[in-house]
Amino acid sequence: VQLQASGGGLVQAAGSLRLSCAASGMIFSRAAMAWYRQAPGKERELVASMTSGRSTNYADSVKGRFTISRDNTKNTGYLEMSSLKPEDTAVYYCQAYFHINGRKYWGKGTLVTVSS
Repeated sequence: VQLQASGGGLVQAAGSLRLSCAASGMIFSRAAMAWYRQAPGKERELVASMTSGRSTNYADSVKGRFTISRDNTKNTGYLEMSSLKPEDTAVYYCQAYFHINGRKYWGKGTLVTVSS
């Protein structure tokens, strides 16, 4: 079972990035997925989540700027980020969660740096 996050990088404020989270070894379509982030010196926080039924939830700080999506045919989740701000700088992690057994899987983070 593996999650592989990618797509991070350095971007200027007001720019955009798309993060990807490729899943393997699991039935991805049955999982809820989420993106978290952790900025230096801060706790990890939930950014966005999507259930297996595609219901979504966003942190107030990213509403209207970030969009979570998934392509179950590719076993991949995405986080489209636009109008990026320096305060969005963090390591971003993807998570897959199976309600049926409570198991959670994390990918290694991908660093997003937004310059002012």
